[in-house]
Amino acid sequence: MAGIILAVGAIRDGHHVAQTQAYGPEARGGASRAEVILGSDPIDYPHLEKPDIILALTQEACDKYVPSASPGALVIVDSLLVQTVPETRADILRIPVAQTAKQDLGREMVANIVALGALNEVAQLVTWPSLEAAVLEMVPPGTSDLNTRALTAGKKLAAALRAGIQNPESRIQNT
Repeated sequence: MAGIILAVGAIRDGHHVAQTQAYGPEARGGASRAEVILGSDPIDYPHLEKPDIILALTQEACDKYVPSASPGALVIVDSLLVQTVPETRADILRIPVAQTAKQDLGREMVANIVALGALNEVAQLVTWPSLEAAVLEMVPPGTSDLNTRALTAGKKLAAALRAGIQNPESRIQNT
């Protein structure tokens, strides 16, 4: 869902967008994959070989996808659910996504929206109003408030990390 929401937000901002996803039996808690390509020009090929940004919310996803990151890429991992990151030349940012969703919002199922808010705060891919509008457009009826709070919680987490408020081990590391 986060990949689709990001794509919708990017379209609202006038970007050319290609979005694909692969959800197999592992989609709940495993290594599902969504690719979003944003550009100012039309996109010729809708798949990524060496992504510039990876969001890994499980150890399985991290192990499977981080090795494909381009050098200098941004890799955001869940600091609670991802214990080790494979060898990479990417910058790693550890954020307590699932913990925030569960403890602060009471619903672990919005972890992907928390992560999306954090990712966008760090990478500045789309404008905040466009991302917020995309969330409201795409989430199920009756969940708008929860998902908006989740998006904002992720934004605040990333902003706090950027300001150095969180502990130093959470900051971006180059491995």
